[in-house]
Amino acid sequence: MNIFFHELRAYRKSTIIWSCSLVLIIALFMSFYPAFANDAEDFQKIMEGYPEAIRNAIGFNLGNFFTILGFYCFPLSFITLCGAIQAMNLGTSIVSKEVREKTADFLLTKPVTRTKVLTSKLFAAFVSIVITNIIYLVVTMFMVFQVKTDDFSVKILILLSLTMFFIQLIFLAVGIMISVIVPKIKSVLSVSLTTVFAFYFLGMFSSTTGEEAKRYISPFKYFDTAYIIKHSGYETSFLVAGAVIIILAITASYFVYLKKDIHAV
Repeated sequence: MNIFFHELRAYRKSTIIWSCSLVLIIALFMSFYPAFANDAEDFQKIMEGYPEAIRNAIGFNLGNFFTILGFYCFPLSFITLCGAIQAMNLGTSIVSKEVREKTADFLLTKPVTRTKVLTSKLFAAFVSIVITNIIYLVVTMFMVFQVKTDDFSVKILILLSLTMFFIQLIFLAVGIMISVIVPKIKSVLSVSLTTVFAFYFLGMFSSTTGEEAKRYISPFKYFDTAYIIKHSGYETSFLVAGAVIIILAITASYFVYLKKDIHAV
């Protein structure tokens, strides 16, 4: 429990910064909605000039863009990118920071098992992500109610917002696995940015081809906002795919961490 609270305190500044950043992004974007709604017809003519492949790549859906929920989906794609970077940073630093700061052997001399160490660190990172999502969701709902020009489904708004949380869980698990497997990570940020942007651009590429199977390549495409708005739910096959990635990554992390050699300073 002491490890958990220590890690949570260590993530406090990062959690505050990421939460404030996401809140500012959504507040800025949603403040533009009334202007877009008033000039919907003119703006739609402009966007129709862009190729459909480009519109799909950036998550732009002409069918519902000028509704409050459709407009919200546009900044959501960038917000989930930021959220993924936060989660990847947390996951990658869970074990690697002990090696980088040369405190790994000191930590493991304490009367706690490796399982408890990794579990406490993992739970602290999870709580940090939960706090970020709660703050983000509260501010998002407040902003949407402030700028809405027509009625909307609160349930769908929550479902759309939670896509960031699910994507964060996937990248948190992947980050933990990388942190455990790679012997020494000199820069957590460079690893996080490279991994997240690689999957993000793979997701954009899969959208341009229109092939359903290629969506499984990138977690960013596991949650189709148009589908969520239309069906008020998620696609089961992609939820299962995400859950499998999380389970396999975390299981592999525990397996490797319990058996790997920790070098003394």
